[in-house]
Amino acid sequence: MYEAVLASCRWLEDTPWGVAVRDSSWMYPVVMWLHFVGLSMWLGTTLNVDLRLMGVNPRRPTAAELSNGLFAWHWIGFAIAFLGGFLLLSAEATTYVTNTGFRLKLAVLTPLALIWHVLVQKKTLVWTQTGQTSAIGKWAGVIEFVLWISVVTASVAFLLTNAVTRP
Repeated sequence: MYEAVLASCRWLEDTPWGVAVRDSSWMYPVVMWLHFVGLSMWLGTTLNVDLRLMGVNPRRPTAAELSNGLFAWHWIGFAIAFLGGFLLLSAEATTYVTNTGFRLKLAVLTPLALIWHVLVQKKTLVWTQTGQTSAIGKWAGVIEFVLWISVVTASVAFLLTNAVTRP
């Protein structure tokens, strides 16, 4: 199984976009900047709703209104972060998959993005119908907040232990 993953990584590194990002003196930093911009948009909109669910600044707008208002920005940020992350992975895939911080990031990020985050986004209206956030909604916000802190921690660990150095 591991050999198949490494073969896929080598293939990804040999794609035109992988070669372009890796070999260019300016593309890797620009793509990383775009990835960070997308993550900031996605994480910023997510944490705003999570904090509102947890009861921080419970005035108007409600968590549901805030979630609806930030919906487009949220998913634009996700698309930018995903595309930037994919391009960064394409440049150094074999190095990335051997890094524990990177594997931890994907192990935490995947369930967060695909299961928990979508659940919170879909249930925010139900949890705030009475004008007050239900206990389940508050705990959902806390759990998502903690999961995001875990993703950020894994990302920093990855960056600190990454063997790829850029001039």
